[in-house]
Amino acid sequence: MNFSSELLFFFSALGVFNALLISLYFFFIKRPRTISNFFLGFLLLMLAIRVGKSVFYYFNDDLSIIFIKIGLTACILIGPSLYFYMKSVVLPDSKIHLWKIHFLVLLSLAIFIGILFPETHNPCLVGNIHWMTIIYSLWAGYIIGTAWIIRPLLKDLFKKNKKVSGLDFWLLSVFIGNLIIWVAFSTVAYTSYLVGALSFSLIFYLFFLLLYFRRTKGALFTQPHKYANKKIAPVEAKKLVAALDRLMKDEKMYTNANLRLPDVAKKMNILPHTLSQLINDNMGKSFTFLINEYRIEKAKEMIRCNTQIKLEAVGYDCGFNSKSTFYSAFKKIAKTTPAKFKESIA
Repeated sequence: MNFSSELLFFFSALGVFNALLISLYFFFIKRPRTISNFFLGFLLLMLAIRVGKSVFYYFNDDLSIIFIKIGLTACILIGPSLYFYMKSVVLPDSKIHLWKIHFLVLLSLAIFIGILFPETHNPCLVGNIHWMTIIYSLWAGYIIGTAWIIRPLLKDLFKKNKKVSGLDFWLLSVFIGNLIIWVAFSTVAYTSYLVGALSFSLIFYLFFLLLYFRRTKGALFTQPHKYANKKIAPVEAKKLVAALDRLMKDEKMYTNANLRLPDVAKKMNILPHTLSQLINDNMGKSFTFLINEYRIEKAKEMIRCNTQIKLEAVGYDCGFNSKSTFYSAFKKIAKTTPAKFKESIA
């Protein structure tokens, strides 16, 4: 290679090398070892393998077919890695365990194609549909699925005077970066095979410059559990509290014994961590305590309307899944027991 080719190889491979190191950091060093850290590390690893394959194939077209197929197998796992990383951060209580099924099915597909067509990395499967067409279509499908998960964040990009938190900004950056890389690889027929690799190197370093400059403002890789000094602006918080109160009173979601914070956030069309921030910092309560307040208020109303009603039935109708939790919550919030409250109005 001449000097210009060596320079091009260096910048193309730079992001690959560092992505491999960072992925190992998330797998073996980063604490705490959360599922979101695992997915982020796996996403970086799959991107590094896919981009690395492109770099070496560009400068050595005699690259063994096995390395080419490994690169393409990594490519098919980029989409689900992105999707489940975002889901584990934005919707931490959702069914993340389904990731194993997604990865197993896609990996099986890659192995099957590799065995069926051992001599080429881009076989024609049906008609004019090639293996790469399927890979990029699957990748695009997961990108669309990710966009659906973070749709409130994407909407915020087009709102004037809307402040974006550090975590939200990071998630948007990861998503947009992956979208750019997908476009770069999907259009290599019209550009250059190295565009994807160079795009990855550039985006990789932009991401970690972003991390460097924002590191004092909180963890960006995992879902924060506390939002000290990051209360939602009073005007916006007032609107959200009113919307939450209307939702509880109109739809009586609190009567669901298995109600979760993401369920309420989905109804309000906001992210779960935004609702958590509102309840914890702006309202100074926990989600469980807030829901129990609505349940106890409903229980009081039921007892007032019918002093002959069985207290155990009241608890179940209000959303408590046991008599003991009903009595405990009632005493904590109403400062008396259900029986004494009933006696006081009899």
